[in-house]
Amino acid sequence: MPKYRAALPQLEEGALFLTDAGLETTLLFWEGIDLPHFAACELLRSDEGRDVLRSYFNRHAAVATRLGLGFVLDTATWRANPDWTARLGYGSQEFERVNRSSVLLAQKVRRVWETDASRIVIAAVVGPRAGGYASSERQSAQEAADYHSWQIDIFADTEADFISALTLNYSEEAIGITRAAQAAGMPVVISFTVETDGRLASGESISEAISAVDIDSGWYPECFAINCAHPTHLAEGMWDDDAVRRRVRGIRANASRCSHAELDNSETLDDGDPEELGRQLGELRRTNPQLTMLGGCCGCDTRHIEAIGRSAVASGSAIGLPRIGAAAD
Repeated sequence: MPKYRAALPQLEEGALFLTDAGLETTLLFWEGIDLPHFAACELLRSDEGRDVLRSYFNRHAAVATRLGLGFVLDTATWRANPDWTARLGYGSQEFERVNRSSVLLAQKVRRVWETDASRIVIAAVVGPRAGGYASSERQSAQEAADYHSWQIDIFADTEADFISALTLNYSEEAIGITRAAQAAGMPVVISFTVETDGRLASGESISEAISAVDIDSGWYPECFAINCAHPTHLAEGMWDDDAVRRRVRGIRANASRCSHAELDNSETLDDGDPEELGRQLGELRRTNPQLTMLGGCCGCDTRHIEAIGRSAVASGSAIGLPRIGAAAD
């Protein structure tokens, strides 16, 4: 029987939580760390690697604490699913050890930075089975549920607060992840990525993808989010859709305006304009106060997160919130 889990504080009315930035792009381009298959989970296999990850998350948590905002603390497990870890040479025991280790590392970071004013929630990150930018290798919803349950069941036996499914590009995989999270008794936030036309790679609109997941699961996800897209890639009029406005609570933006194909083939990092990105997300927060989770993705670093936080606070939507419960470490 899954253990009881408290309500997620980042979904309270008026809450404002920052996320980290682009973990893999920061490590690869700014720190010169080799990431086979773009897999940051490889760093969880050594003391030196865990120190690198701890330093990265410490820097981002420090921004949130300094601004008096909450923080969504990710696990470094976007690539830590069965197919990608098999390419990295993991056996079943190493697969489980790495995923558990990711939560333990997050707990240590939370103990350092959480305050009454800056609550921290641990997001157990699940990435797409195939690439994050293409929907050609599609599974059925049940195939996706069976596949992702291996990782989600491990997270359900840790102190992770919820499942965060990032960079999904078709609804069947999102439905499968939701089914697996529901079976494990884990709260889940589903985050889609969109192309420059504002649609998923599958051709679905954000509204269509959300509706497909909600109808299948009985509205099980805590909410939805969008990540790995620049604010200018969001479809015009998207926020006029009541379903989108009610259900989308987070934006994690790319620094670059480039398409996914352009980013995938680039040998340099486009870090855009941190202050401009901050203003854009601050304006989204002002006009959509239901957005309680804001942060970065590819090309972003602490400069972008700082700018996003400052701009969002200046939008006048954030309010102080009392602490709910003790940190689960």
